[in-house]
Amino acid sequence: MKILSIQSSVAYGHVGNSAAAFPLQRLGHEVWPVLTVHFSNHTGYGAWRGPLLDPAQVAEVIAGIGDRGVLGSADAVLSGYQGDPAMGAVILEAVDTVKAANPNAVYCCDPVLGDVGRGMFVRPGIPEYMRDVVVPRADIITPNHFELDFLAGRSTTTLTEVLDAVDVVRATGPRHVLVTSVLHADVPAGSLEVVAVSDEGAWSVTTPLLPISPNGGGDVTAALYLAHLCTTGSPATALERTIASVFTILEATLVAGTREIQLVAAQDAIAAPPARFAARRLR
Repeated sequence: MKILSIQSSVAYGHVGNSAAAFPLQRLGHEVWPVLTVHFSNHTGYGAWRGPLLDPAQVAEVIAGIGDRGVLGSADAVLSGYQGDPAMGAVILEAVDTVKAANPNAVYCCDPVLGDVGRGMFVRPGIPEYMRDVVVPRADIITPNHFELDFLAGRSTTTLTEVLDAVDVVRATGPRHVLVTSVLHADVPAGSLEVVAVSDEGAWSVTTPLLPISPNGGGDVTAALYLAHLCTTGSPATALERTIASVFTILEATLVAGTREIQLVAAQDAIAAPPARFAARRLR
């Protein structure tokens, strides 16, 4: 695949494009990383340096790729955190350009908004912009449970409610939804679920709940799910492979005792996902 990935970047560590590009490349895909910021490190450290790029500059980079005559060969556009509606507009314009040249191209959006225990951590107005403008334009979205509840406008505490919420969001536009960090009444203690829903059905994978929450895991998850879904055509297989790789990365991170996810150390589990978790069909 050829993937136009419009995301943040850090020099040290792995978030945004610095988390998404290497796993995609390790799977053999071409990645065109377009940076929306270039920071020294992720903001979870509390201090960082580097520029927040102007949306017009980002648009210029994308236009330059277009000058090479290759945007029409892109199979997918991938985006993550969008800190400003103006940046969102640049991303959606890129999606329109790619799809106009290649109607089979897909847009995968990780609607980064917040998380359980932290609440919303984006600027006021961004959640509504993502819900009302960006998500309806996406083909694939990868919210966590907290973000799904916001996008659907409801609180979900059972698996049935989670699936109903996904249906509400899918009715706005996205065909494929991957919900991460799902906790509901029937999830065993010390575990969590990841749920994938498409026109073909719904599946879940249950994994142990590891005692870490490093930055960048969601960025890797979105990238891998996009790649595996597009190359296999199977949401169940994409779910199994994505979670096997991400869980192995997180295990390695826990063992290493680092704040940064161990992408390089666990790269073999990216290139060849181990058969660790079986997807359970929900409907």
